[in-house]
Amino acid sequence: MKPYPLIILLFVLNCNLEKQIQENTKNPNSLNVLLVIADDLNCDLGTYGHKLVQSPTIDSLASQGVQFGNAHTQFPICGPSRASLMTGLYPDQTKLYENRIYLRQTIPYVTTIGERFKQEGYNSVRIGKIYHYDNPGAIGTSSFDDVYTWDYTFNPYGRDKKEEYKINTLVPNQYGATLSWLAADGTDEEQTDGISATIASDLLEEFAANKQQFFLAVGLFRPHTPFVAPKKYFELYDLDDVELPPNPGQEYIESLPIPARHTIRAKPEQVNMKDSLSREIIQAYYATTSFVDAQLNRILKSLRETGLDKNTIVIFTSDHGYHLREHGHWKKATLFDNATRVPLIIAGPTIEKGLDIESSPIELVDLYPTIMDLMSFETPEFVSGISLLPVLNGTSTSVRKSALSQMKNGYTIKTDRYRLTRWGPNGQNGYELYDHYNDKKEMFNLVDNQEYLWVLDSLKLVMDHRIALANMVPKNLGMQIEGVQAMRKPPPIHSIPK
Repeated sequence: MKPYPLIILLFVLNCNLEKQIQENTKNPNSLNVLLVIADDLNCDLGTYGHKLVQSPTIDSLASQGVQFGNAHTQFPICGPSRASLMTGLYPDQTKLYENRIYLRQTIPYVTTIGERFKQEGYNSVRIGKIYHYDNPGAIGTSSFDDVYTWDYTFNPYGRDKKEEYKINTLVPNQYGATLSWLAADGTDEEQTDGISATIASDLLEEFAANKQQFFLAVGLFRPHTPFVAPKKYFELYDLDDVELPPNPGQEYIESLPIPARHTIRAKPEQVNMKDSLSREIIQAYYATTSFVDAQLNRILKSLRETGLDKNTIVIFTSDHGYHLREHGHWKKATLFDNATRVPLIIAGPTIEKGLDIESSPIELVDLYPTIMDLMSFETPEFVSGISLLPVLNGTSTSVRKSALSQMKNGYTIKTDRYRLTRWGPNGQNGYELYDHYNDKKEMFNLVDNQEYLWVLDSLKLVMDHRIALANMVPKNLGMQIEGVQAMRKPPPIHSIPK
């Protein structure tokens, strides 16, 4: 038999795809997925026990689904974390360890979460930041997005970007890489994230009217610096009510392994700031968190009003945590709980309601297989995460014993009770051990405490095993390209040699 001419083959494939899409759009009982990812959001939220932060929408969502209290990112920096979340792979498998790298530069043949939905005939749509964006520099662009993940995308551009000149900052003309903040004029709808919420609401109305199935990923740019929100959110917080973590002394700093010291002293301008300035910045972070909560409320309101809440899984999380002067540090990029721990809430028609999984460790790579199982899609063989379905349907409270995170030359594991951190190959640059039963703030390194010697030895074995698994070559992933260098921003014009 002669092979089909190419044009006929393409016609057949296209017809099959159209038929699959028609079948999915005609089935109103098929589940959809709404994924909302905040940027740099820690667990300072009402539902996670914070007494000051006002987050009524997130709190309510948790009461309608499952809240995970011990969920962790794989890498406490935006780009690597988001690449792991969207592929279900560890950073040692994506080979993506820095920002400003495109996913396909390191794993060109990977199938992302959004691609799986496209393969099943669903609409896969991105609004805002899902993969890495220079924030706020690349707002309004596609930045380092992965075009193969989506059917179509939206890159909102709001007043916060247009009015950067008004922003307070510790370093002139720097807004994303340093602490910066602004109580803004205008309305929610004028801000970039407010525009994202409006677009999401409009899309949900379209999906409902056309009976289309979807994977809708909404990436909010806040509370990432600059902490910009309308003034009314700043007015929610009195500066006198803001509690400051103590600034640790030099004795504490010197008790840490040298690489750990470097992570919390990376920004000299953010060390030992005055208490009054620290309170002002924390107030701005809380205000921006409440602003994010309000945009989530607008999206979920549309979900309810369209009736799509009846068949839509909602996932709310963040790419990593954030320090607010804990350990004397601001921002992320450490291997302490403040930077690796993230909020994670999953709710929907097939999910247990009001379930709080407080101590069982969870990883963001677990979202990929979880979503596949919830949708009854086949999970690709390369995926390294573990499905949370047994937890979500109430048949189990745990799927793993530890959560693994890493950063440059360090690894850390978090169990239900302990955190062990290893610096350098085989720990040659030091270890940290913390007991969360007695020290949730991770201020007392127990690595030299003889009473914890057996804990240290056993957790070292666990860590070695976890690292080995995270370095395994995934099945049917295809090419892995190591050593890809991050693209660098052009230098300021005054620094270019003439």
